[in-house]
This record gives sequence, C-alpha cells and structure tokens, in this order.
Amino acid sequence: MLASLGTMPELARQLSGLGGCTHPVRLDGHRTEYAVDTATGEIGRALHHLDSTALPAGQLLIRCNNRRATRCPACAETYRRDTYHLITAGLRGGKGTSDQVATHPRVFATFTAPGFGPVHNRRTDGRPCRCGARHNENDSTLGTPLDPDRYDYEAAVLWNAHAGHLWRRFSIYLRREIAKRAGLTQRTFRDHARVSFAKVAEYQKRGAVHFHAVIRIDGPEGGDTTPPTWATAELLTDAVQAAATAARVDGPTIDGRAHTFTFGRQLDVRTIRSADFDDGQDLTERAVASYIAKYATKGAETATGTLDRPLKFLAELAQARISDHARRMIRVAWTLGARPELAELRLRAWAHMLGFRGHFSTRSRRYSTTLGALRTARADWRRAQVAAVVETEPTETTLVLSHWVFAGTGLSRAEAWLSASLEPAPGTEGEPTE
Repeated sequence: MLASLGTMPELARQLSGLGGCTHPVRLDGHRTEYAVDTATGEIGRALHHLDSTALPAGQLLIRCNNRRATRCPACAETYRRDTYHLITAGLRGGKGTSDQVATHPRVFATFTAPGFGPVHNRRTDGRPCRCGARHNENDSTLGTPLDPDRYDYEAAVLWNAHAGHLWRRFSIYLRREIAKRAGLTQRTFRDHARVSFAKVAEYQKRGAVHFHAVIRIDGPEGGDTTPPTWATAELLTDAVQAAATAARVDGPTIDGRAHTFTFGRQLDVRTIRSADFDDGQDLTERAVASYIAKYATKGAETATGTLDRPLKFLAELAQARISDHARRMIRVAWTLGARPELAELRLRAWAHMLGFRGHFSTRSRRYSTTLGALRTARADWRRAQVAAVVETEPTETTLVLSHWVFAGTGLSRAEAWLSASLEPAPGTEGEPTE
C-alpha cells in the first residue's frame, strides 16, 4: 500500500527520526517561521512552513520519551544512556562539570526498606529458604510473603509513599553529621563544603522501594571548588551511616496504629575509586554509572510483576495479569487512598506503583549536568545537521507561529512494520556508554 502510493521513502525518513520509538505522540497542526526586520519590527516573508497534513504520516510524530523499558524500549534506552552520562559527569567531569570532581570524596550507598514480614528469598550463605526450598534466581515466588495473611501490607504501601520524605530527612541529617565530624556548626558548614548527590529508586522483588545513591563532598561552590582537607571518603562513609540510622519520618495513625518510617538495617556504603580497571576489589566510576543507569528504566512492573499504568477503577484488577502479591499491595493502596486523612499521598493515583510517587532519578542542583541539557544538546546537534544540508538565508530575528493539537499515540500496523526495519537516524539514540 505504502509503496504503491510512492510514500514509503518519505515515510521511512520521518519514522527514522523517531529513533525506534514505538509509541510516538501524534499531533495535528502547523508551524510557520517569518523573517522580522530588526530595524522596523515589520514581519516579512515566510521562511519556512510545516503543515502536518503534508507529512508522510499525515501528522507530526514526536517521541514518547517514556523511561520505562516495558513501554518503549527505544526511548528507555536513550534515557538509560543519558542517565549514564549524567552520573559519569558527576564522577569524572565533562558535560559542563569540572574534571576536579574526580578528586573529591565519593561513596556509593544503597538504602533498603525495613522488613514487613518473612518472604521467599535466596540466602547468601547457601542455606535453603525458610520454606525449605532452594529457589533459583528466576523463581516467581521470590519476594512474596511466606504467609500473605500475616504480611504487613499496610506498612509496606505506606513505606513506599513516604520513602521520598525519608530521603529528604536523611539528606538534612547527612549535612549535620558531616558538620559535626568537621567541628563545624550547620550554619558555617555551607561556607566550607557542599554535599552533592544523584540517586535512583529501585523496587525489590517484595515491592518495597530502595535507593542507590552517589554522594560527594565538594567545596562551598560545588564541583568547581576544592573540598576542605578534612573531607575524606572515610568521614563521608561514617556520616552516611549515622544519618541513615537517625533519619525517621512520622507517618499517619490508622485505626489507632501509629506508623513511623526508617531505613532498613541493610545499609551498604562503599568508596568509589577512579580507575576503570583494578583488581576487582574496588567499586569504579564506570561500574557505578552503569549500575544506576540500568535501574533508571525499570519500574515496579519489572521487579514485582505489577501494572505499568494507573488504574481508573479497582475492577480492572480482575483482568490484570499480575502476581497475587502485587494485587494485594494495589488493593491495600486503593483502600487506604479512600481515607480523607491520607488524601495528600494520592494512593489511588499511585496504586499501580504500590504507593511510591517520587521521581525515580533525582540529583542535587550542583551534582552535574541535567537530563534536559543532554536532550537539548542532542536536539541542537540534529538541527545543525539539517541546517548543513538545507541552505537558508541568514537572518537575525524570526517570528514563529504554531498551533498543535493532540491527535493520538502509537503507530499504524504499516508504520510499525516499516519502523522496525529502519536504522534510527543519527543523534536520536543518545551517546553510547561503552
């Protein structure tokens, strides 16, 4: 059909610009650029006009930019690459970040959730699970409760809902702990050093969120300034451990039961070394960046078998192909979401995420570059490639008038078939990480 209409080459070029995105946003509308006389302010002739009806697909197609690998593998891969370079820039420098950060004290920390009841697991000491079985790594029962009727689903959902608040409390305590060890007050600490971090949230198989974070001590103005001599990886490790132990958030009281949230007892803090290759004992910059970037594209559905989209009605669970454990957590989140005193947690809106409503990937302001800056640089590069091919008259000022209307998402069967056979256009996939 496409070949008979003579539109296949043009459509192929339009689809290749999506970089493999399988669920693009479709827009109807137009965009026109006009020359503007800078002396008189008069609007001149049209320099360029784009109308969606003239495009091969009949509409403007925009990448969905979904970070979830289960929804759009191509966009998720771009997100993973961007996250890798964001983390790497904060460890080695580059992308507008000073190379000096490579000499600053850095640690990689993993913060886990507390226990809510015994679950099926794989013991590291070689002994069988409490159920008596030795589970393989792909066993679907891993992370599920040994006794679902006694598992504390209410606390598990509320932990996820308060995990972001707990991290913020930890970050406050961390600055206090570092200042105390340096013999400084909290007020004077900011004149000597700054704490920078980047973290990613990951779901454990039991459905509880935990965090992986790169934490760094900089000088008072960030990565461009040298940290004080007392700032060492050992001091930072000690402060992280103390702050994680002290951090707690008071939760709601439900049916007479007061909830308080803390991190779990399993806390892993390791110093990050600069070398890419060593004797296998140290944690390297490359390993940390790869590890964090891997989890940036995974949601609750990857680890726990839950949904990857919000629920409109609880009745939708009847048709959902999800694990019984995830189903119970969603039901509990939905039930708690009906309580007026928990309205600010928006548990029904985030029931598919098992209560967690925070960002999966976050960073402090001075850690490194931003995902937005990386996307902008990629878009600028692509525009420069087009400008090199299409000669345009130089103009100092242009006026852009545009009007776009949402027309749907996804590709037709013919477009999906053609897109799968195409190589993504250069500059659409993000920088390689190898």
